[in-house]
Amino acid sequence: MNRTRVRGWVLVGGQTVLLGFLILGPADHAWSVPQPLRMAGQLLRWVGVGAVAIGALRLGRAASVHPEPTSRAALRTDGPYRFVRHPIYSGVLLFAASVAGTSGSALDVLAFAALAALLFSKARFEERLLAQRFAGYRAYAEATPRFVPGLRRR
Repeated sequence: MNRTRVRGWVLVGGQTVLLGFLILGPADHAWSVPQPLRMAGQLLRWVGVGAVAIGALRLGRAASVHPEPTSRAALRTDGPYRFVRHPIYSGVLLFAASVAGTSGSALDVLAFAALAALLFSKARFEERLLAQRFAGYRAYAEATPRFVPGLRRR
């Protein structure tokens, strides 16, 4: 297995562990979370799951958890990809932030911060691979924010 594949699988493994911890980890409830905030968190979890699903559906058979583009990959700049370069990662981040923000757990907040850093690294790695594969990727990346719609580089 080449270094690109290994690095990609290490990133996927770290993402899986951190998400698993957020979903299944122990609850320390260091502080109480008001009911309206918990309800908002539930809604944001579903929005995050929806973003993941829509992004994956738009990729179709080219979707993969590994950051390296598959042989079926095509540069997608439409659908959710016209708003952000990584709508699946955006959905994962929204889901994880809502879990961490409504859990009352310092450990969950730390796990979310680690997941955000990992996904930022994974996205940069994936973008280098996409730029090597697709001639138009650099121009698309310049015009489209990474995770948050409307957030442009200065």
